[in-house]
Order: sequence, then structure tokens, then C-alpha cells
Amino acid sequence: MFSEPVVTQMAAYLLKKRGNRMAFIKLIKLLYLAERKAVSKWGEPISGDHFVSMPHGPVLSQTYELIKSQPSPDEVSPWHDLIRDEDNYEVSLSREVEDFDELSKAEMRILDEVYAEYGKMGRFQIRDFTHDYCQEWEDPNGSSFPIKLESIFRAMGRDEEQVKALRELNQEQRYLDQIKATLL
Repeated sequence: MFSEPVVTQMAAYLLKKRGNRMAFIKLIKLLYLAERKAVSKWGEPISGDHFVSMPHGPVLSQTYELIKSQPSPDEVSPWHDLIRDEDNYEVSLSREVEDFDELSKAEMRILDEVYAEYGKMGRFQIRDFTHDYCQEWEDPNGSSFPIKLESIFRAMGRDEEQVKALRELNQEQRYLDQIKATLL
């Protein structure tokens, strides 16, 4: 299940590493690459977001909507409380963040690894890189469509038996998330 507080802290963590400001397309690509790495390592994403193919490459759908949206005055949003739009298609932290209590140490390590590997790329360089590197992405020809986790598993070199086992694990996790949501 998607967690706005988790993806907000993921974004804040990366923004803090970059001096509190970054092009939003670069941020969304770094987040995608981190989630992709988590899926490869653990079989599921950190934030529970959905993967989609869009014209500028693969993105996290609900995170993309958070970046593009403007909250209504009465809306409570962890994202909009902590991350603000800037000129030149950039986002920044609206305040200092010291505690990343929504993220485990293992999740922060993934973010560190992704930032170390791709953080020096420019906004268009990382966009182009994801087109070539992320084999699960297909050009949607001006539209968008979902990227199935199975496609990511295959792109990461998993065989069909592993893909089937990971798909079943994810179905069980979604079912447990639905039950948990009804209890909260």
C-alpha cells in the first residue's frame, strides 16, 4: 500500500544529500531507481508506489502526482508540508529534517547507494539513462501505462520460477495491506 509519509522521507533524504534542492525529474528518477533496487533486493518497493511508463521514462505514479499537484488549503499532506516547488522545475525542502523515522537503515542504505551511483548525473542525463538502463520501460507514445513488478523482476535477471514466487509474495502482501487498512 502506498505510503505518502515514506516516499516524502525518501525524497527528503535525497534532497538533503543534494543540498536541499534538485530538479524534480532527477528526484523522481532517483526515487524510481531506489524503488527498483528495493524490488530487486526484497521483492517489493519501499513506499508501495506503482511503477509506470511515461514519455520521459519510468516513474512512480503517486509520487509523480504529488510533485505535480497543488494541495487544497485544508488538505493535510506530508509531501507538501516538507517539499515545495521552486522555479526552473525544481523542488526543495521547506525545512530541515533530522529524523527519518519512516525509513529503516537498510532503506537508507539503498538511497545512499542510488545517490552515490546516479546522483552526479544531470536531470536529462538521468532521464536518458533510465530509458536505456531500465529494460522494463516501454515508450508509451505520449501516454502512460503500468509497469508490472514481474517486468522489473525479469529486467533484473530473475528466472520465471523466481518471478512466479515473487508475484505470489506481492499478492499476499497486498492482501495483508488491505486487511491492515481496514483495521486502522
